[in-house]
Amino acid sequence: MHIQPYLFFDGQCEEALEFYGRALGARLNMKMRFSECPDPHPAGTIPPGAGNKIMHASLQIGDTDVMLSDGRCTGQPVFQGMGLTLNVAGIAEADRVFTALAEGGKVHMPLGQTFFSPRFGMVQDRFGVLWLILAAQPSAGQI
Repeated sequence: MHIQPYLFFDGQCEEALEFYGRALGARLNMKMRFSECPDPHPAGTIPPGAGNKIMHASLQIGDTDVMLSDGRCTGQPVFQGMGLTLNVAGIAEADRVFTALAEGGKVHMPLGQTFFSPRFGMVQDRFGVLWLILAAQPSAGQI
């Protein structure tokens, strides 16, 4: 069994794809617009004029594939009651991705040392997705 995140950006998916590419080095695996779907959409499932919006996309962030969509294209993405944990190799990487994700977003817990990580922090990005950044503990002899 495998859990895979699927995020709905309600009309901002194209912007999110570009942002995560810059901020996280995410790699685009695939992207399909509503207008490219080979099957007709049931009436009322997408708003008029949304043909150029993203029906389905897949990004690779590290070792994880994250699926994304514009969903119903309402312009109001809502991400409540969930967050994505990003485990990074060390302090420098934690600092870099936290700063990048915080651009236009909101810091919920500044990066700092905790009993479980040399760097941990929580940031909500400009789209409303909550990220928990967690740096790996250094190995013996490593700084």
